[in-house]
Amino acid sequence: NEASRRGFSWRELNSYQSNPELDNSLDTFASVPIYNSKVEPFIEDVKSWFNAGYQVIFSAMGSGILERYRDLLAEEELPVRIIKEVNTALTNDAIYLLTSHVNHGFISERFKTALITEKDISGQRSSSKDSARMPSRRKKAIDPVELKPGDFVVHEQHGVGRYIELVQRTVAGTSREYVVIEYASSKRGQPADRLFVPTDTLEQVTKYVGGEAPSVHRIGGADWQNAKRKARKAVKQIAAELIQLYAARMAAPGYAFSPDTPWQRELEEAFAYVETADQMSTIDEVKRDMERSYPMDRIVCGDVGYGKTEIAVRAAFKAVQDGKQVAILVPTTLLVQQHLATFQGRYTGFPIKVAGLSRFNSPKVSREIVAGIEDGSLDIVIGTHRLLSKDIQFKDLGLVVVDEEQRFGVEHKEELKKTRTNVDVLSMSATPIPRTLEMAITGIREMSNITTPPEERHPVLTYVGPLDDKQITAAIHRELLRDGQIFFVHNRVESIDGVVERLKKLVPEARIRVAHGQMNEHDLEEVILAFWEGDFDILVSTTIIENGIDVPNANTLIVDRSENYGLSQLHQLRGRVGRSRERAYAYFLYSPDKPLTEVAHDRLTTIATNSELGSGMQVALKDLEIRGAGNLLGGEQSGHIAEVGFDLYMRMVSEAVSEFKTGIVPDSQDDPRIRECKVELPITAHIPVEYLPSERLRLDIYRRMADSSSQAELDAIAEELKDRFGELPEPARDLLAVASLRVIAKNFGLTEVVLQGKFLRLSPLMIPDSIGMRLARVYPGSLVKAATSSVLVARSAAPNWMGGEEVGDTSVLPWAIEVLNTIVAPSVSTSK
Repeated sequence: NEASRRGFSWRELNSYQSNPELDNSLDTFASVPIYNSKVEPFIEDVKSWFNAGYQVIFSAMGSGILERYRDLLAEEELPVRIIKEVNTALTNDAIYLLTSHVNHGFISERFKTALITEKDISGQRSSSKDSARMPSRRKKAIDPVELKPGDFVVHEQHGVGRYIELVQRTVAGTSREYVVIEYASSKRGQPADRLFVPTDTLEQVTKYVGGEAPSVHRIGGADWQNAKRKARKAVKQIAAELIQLYAARMAAPGYAFSPDTPWQRELEEAFAYVETADQMSTIDEVKRDMERSYPMDRIVCGDVGYGKTEIAVRAAFKAVQDGKQVAILVPTTLLVQQHLATFQGRYTGFPIKVAGLSRFNSPKVSREIVAGIEDGSLDIVIGTHRLLSKDIQFKDLGLVVVDEEQRFGVEHKEELKKTRTNVDVLSMSATPIPRTLEMAITGIREMSNITTPPEERHPVLTYVGPLDDKQITAAIHRELLRDGQIFFVHNRVESIDGVVERLKKLVPEARIRVAHGQMNEHDLEEVILAFWEGDFDILVSTTIIENGIDVPNANTLIVDRSENYGLSQLHQLRGRVGRSRERAYAYFLYSPDKPLTEVAHDRLTTIATNSELGSGMQVALKDLEIRGAGNLLGGEQSGHIAEVGFDLYMRMVSEAVSEFKTGIVPDSQDDPRIRECKVELPITAHIPVEYLPSERLRLDIYRRMADSSSQAELDAIAEELKDRFGELPEPARDLLAVASLRVIAKNFGLTEVVLQGKFLRLSPLMIPDSIGMRLARVYPGSLVKAATSSVLVARSAAPNWMGGEEVGDTSVLPWAIEVLNTIVAPSVSTSK
């Protein structure tokens, strides 16, 4: 009555009757023990439950795994039956197996029932998301043109300048956008020269990466041409070395692995997480390489925690299926333990013997492992550089997996090079390699980049600020409240004990231990292993934790005196946290009593602004800027990289490699394939600011259009623009049409398509007599200029100019495309 008086609607629900007896009976449900991939205790438990009259049900997510466990239980002479679903009363005269998405089982004494799942056996937690493949929108590359006014850029024809702005200009009735680059003044005392670069030729412009601030070139000066010539000469030497390595590998006899077996598919179905699109394509590339008759040499680059280990798990399994042995090389003994646990967990239920060779083994166990390697009874061995020792002789080695290759010394790499000529090698690196370098060495060492973050991973929240006890205390308390662990990094051994004392005063309830490189190795490993197993809360350490330690429960990182670290070090340190589904925090603290140097300020700004997942690529590129790019291909190259910029230098390497491989030497210093193609037509073609206000995004789209080499790529850009910003306005549609014309012209080898008065100038172009006759008939008044290798095609209807009005003539576009197809296409095919 009160509800209706106040105007509320009223709904009556029947009460749910409670049953205290039934509630109490829920206490009889117990969780299933986690078997951590050990099959024997699982089988013993199943036997005891079955003999005690329990209904025993086993659930797996894939039918392949179900069949494997059916065979295992049948071998123990237990009655097993596979069912599709539990829709009838089950008897206790058989063990029932079915597929379902139940993650964890239970045991009930009251109901005499035991349900066990594959996750209870492996100890893995699965993704709660739907296992559909990840949508393509999650794939993300790097922003190619992240330009700010004042940044240095490299124009391929004119050299290093300074980016000023993106401007729109109207010339002769048509509007375009231009990138403005400032160069050194051509005359002393005069203002700086400015170059207006049309946005449809942006592939000629790259951001300058290469060390300290460069000197700006003069337009038309000789300095730039000299710098390019010297760099090309140095590049030829690198290309020759790369080609020698490539030739040796192609000539070596390799082993062609068989296609995937049913067991391979079972293993892959049992993966507890959703593979990212990058992971899937990398796995396919690795398998394709393994099935070829020459040895694989592939490097997989991906940010920390992006699923590189799973790729190694599947590649190793494929090798073992063909009776080959696998060696997995890792830089630290702790990584041996972690990989051993991962591999054993994934291979549960399969007849594969995996062992770890490290100082954790007793001498007796080590001798047994070495003997197993020699007689072939061991399928996979995981170890440090100890695996490269002379006393280790594999019976039939088929695959070497190298984790964190960049952390092995020169002598170890030399040992590895000897194996590379006839066994398959899969290297994994968490240091991302810029796309330009990837293009440069394509076909010499195959490369896969994993840039997509795994599902349910959050970016690490990053804080940069002065060292403050209150901040440290709050950060530690926040982590301890959720039963997590903390990395505290202090990189001076002599004062590390003082840091521990300070932390004990700030957080007396926390359990703290120390790890640093001057400790006895056995003690160090014992501390890190104890932290991995969760025996204490805070690990105070030097940067020895920088690589390879995977502690999913540690999700807060505090770095003391962070101004003294290199950028890649800071990025690697941050990669130690945020490896589970919990939100992770990284605090980079600097001394409040000392002013920051410019380089330290740059580093800390970069680490703070690049906290997104997969930001390793931006960090790597910025690191090249800050400390120069010399160590990438050898110190002697750094001078040339500084002169011409990293992107152009890598393009030169790519051209030189291609020249060695094909034997085709470009006609001029500049490869015609990447020569500028100038398209000048009286058309208003640009992306209006009202349609896309962000200058950075407009630059990005212009750059991608300029880089496009096919109509399909341009269509994809058009679709993306429609999807993100709505129907394309006319100037943007015309811009795409001009880009399409440019693609056709470049494919025909033209460098100029320019409307001059009533003529369309096409250059360079030589036409045979038969095409000349067609030209005169279809386009009367046209001229062929043999001396300048150009053709002037006459146009009957001239454009309609109206003072300063923005009219333009869009009909010229279809006409220009028609000219290319009618006159240029037959001329090019005839000359071939």
